[in-house]
Amino acid sequence: MSPDRAVLRRALDRGEREGGSVEFKERLTEDLHLSEGRLESLAAQLRHRVLSGDGEATYVVGVTDDGGLAGISPAEFSESMDVLSLLAEEAGAHIEEVKTWGVDGVSEDGATVTDGIVGVATVSEGSVLADDDHIVVGTAGHVDHGKSTLVGSLVTGDADDGEGGTRGFLDVQPHEVDRGLSADLSYGVYGFDEDGEPIRMDNPHRKDDRARVVEASDRLVSFVDTVGHEPWLRTTIRGLVGQKLDYGLLTVAADDGVTETTREHLGILLATDLPTIVAITKTDLVDAERVAEVERSVEQALREVDKTPLRVARHGVDTAIDEISETVVPVVTTSAVTKAGLDDLDEMFEALPKTAGEVGDFRMYVDRTYNVQGVGAVASGTIKSGEVEAGDELLLGPMQDGSFREVEVRSIEMHYHRVDEAKAGRIVGIALKGVREADIERGMVLLPSDADPSPVQEFDAEVMVLNHPTRIGDGYEPVVHLETVSEAAAFYPEGGQLLPGDAGKARVRFKFRSYLVEEGQKFVFREGSSKGVGTVTDTDPAE
Repeated sequence: MSPDRAVLRRALDRGEREGGSVEFKERLTEDLHLSEGRLESLAAQLRHRVLSGDGEATYVVGVTDDGGLAGISPAEFSESMDVLSLLAEEAGAHIEEVKTWGVDGVSEDGATVTDGIVGVATVSEGSVLADDDHIVVGTAGHVDHGKSTLVGSLVTGDADDGEGGTRGFLDVQPHEVDRGLSADLSYGVYGFDEDGEPIRMDNPHRKDDRARVVEASDRLVSFVDTVGHEPWLRTTIRGLVGQKLDYGLLTVAADDGVTETTREHLGILLATDLPTIVAITKTDLVDAERVAEVERSVEQALREVDKTPLRVARHGVDTAIDEISETVVPVVTTSAVTKAGLDDLDEMFEALPKTAGEVGDFRMYVDRTYNVQGVGAVASGTIKSGEVEAGDELLLGPMQDGSFREVEVRSIEMHYHRVDEAKAGRIVGIALKGVREADIERGMVLLPSDADPSPVQEFDAEVMVLNHPTRIGDGYEPVVHLETVSEAAAFYPEGGQLLPGDAGKARVRFKFRSYLVEEGQKFVFREGSSKGVGTVTDTDPAE
């Protein structure tokens, strides 16, 4: 028996008994278990189980009353988790973790279920974090400037070994670990208790450890760790533009200093009006004179883009917290090896207010997709506005033909922690009923079922050319990065051309298909060494 399956065996051995914290359920259905009177009764039962377990109950689903393995279909298990989530919410609790195993079983009509599922759901006392108590930070910086290492040390509290050991907590692909280079977005999380003390991860590779941090924290900090290597700039742009970030964290290595990539990433951060902190890393490798030299070069780079640098060592953390904005950029010196400066970052992240989160109806652009046994298709991303709950009916699209498909929210997870609802600014995975994982694409959007979306293939924008070897003329085709959309598009500048450094109007037309684009959205465009930024001004341009 595998260690994971041992969890099931222990729950079955403990058994369902009066005054205990374990409950056996073969299946939960919306029609039966959420009916008037039944919901209140089952919520009271759940509350009793949670109290009996000192704040934690175990629900074993897909078993008979005596603990026999019945096995239910994936659809039945998903519905059972939906119902359990609503019961938990009614009881002032939430589902913290779900583990599943495949078994053979028999359906209600007597047919054999060869892909039957048995699951163990851990239900914990308390509701999810308040919306204002979760900030999302996006990292950026040149390759080997210590982004992932710094984040790894922050979320674990461990000093780095000087070889980037703590960055291994964030890399998920074998080639990333072997080469020491991130190739995709990574996610880290840590939090703070009610007294402001950090709650860190013991082993970030374990899903239940991340869930523990989410559960125990009164204040949560999520990191979207991007890629510094030039060939993966597209992925970095996706992380900074496609996520609903509260703050940016730009790293500059003390032994290397400000590079062209540093300036490029800084431009992307500031073009999206994101309040940003600059962390000078690897100060353990150089002397104080070199650190001061890099500080001056960072300040110069900030002033060149009309930003005001604020040295945290000189002005203090409290001033940095009060003054950080779209124009004021705190600069802090750090070392993941000696842990210098990490306390300053802790203080800032514990106190900085949430900045992201638009008012209005629910909206989430899809960044990644998964297929999870017993759950089905999962779309993940950052909620741009509004809120979503398990059981909500949504629209997903646009599909290739521009249409939207009706789907239903099976369940919601945040850093492997199951939640009943989530609000703007949260990074979540939403399990969807009514669609296959293969039909969901990055760049699609989830909206309320009563929305009336109008996807477009072209729009007008105000653009600025940051870098180009010659000029941009009619038909210029860069890749446009807007929210999580990354699509080739043709540009038609007003007046026929734009030179490097120019700002002006342009018609932008996606090359292959339509997307949901809204006025005011910011985007980055890139083609080779050519780069620029823009803001959507009209989604229904006149011919």
